[in-house]
Amino acid sequence: MSIYGDYIKSVIRTVPDWPQPGVNFRDITPVLQNRSAFRKLIDSFVHRYQDMDLDAIAAIDARGFIIGAPVAYELGCSFVPVRKKGKLPFKTISETYTLEYGEATVELHSDAFREGDRILVMDDLIATGGTMLAAAKLIQRSGGQVVETAAIIDLPELGGSQKIREDGHSVFAVCSFTEDDD
Repeated sequence: MSIYGDYIKSVIRTVPDWPQPGVNFRDITPVLQNRSAFRKLIDSFVHRYQDMDLDAIAAIDARGFIIGAPVAYELGCSFVPVRKKGKLPFKTISETYTLEYGEATVELHSDAFREGDRILVMDDLIATGGTMLAAAKLIQRSGGQVVETAAIIDLPELGGSQKIREDGHSVFAVCSFTEDDD
């Protein structure tokens, strides 16, 4: 967790019963709207990764882009989008993963990385871990090395961060929420 984790967590809005009854949606919009909170959020990632010699940030569509781009800029590395199927205009590789009710597919340009590139995978949230694991698989298939997976929020009770660790990747989250958090 980041030194700013408690502060960032306090700024995140919980929206009860959205998108369906019983779900507490963790809304990062207030963090993005608050210049101090947004700076501390980006700084949390920059401070963690500034000495890790990264080649690129691979950020997941779409909220991962919000944090991935400024972090890549600050670290002086490239930014590579991991997109939903059908959104990239060039030759792609794809990875399909299971959702609670069905499947989804993410894609990456086939020439996004060189063999051995050191990549940080970023998204806004880790829930069940499917999207993050699919992105990591794409990066590995393209020759990249996943240095770590990172998110603003971890929801550990949903098991995603544990699955990511079991797959051999380390996980960093600025903050985490459990069902007991309001």
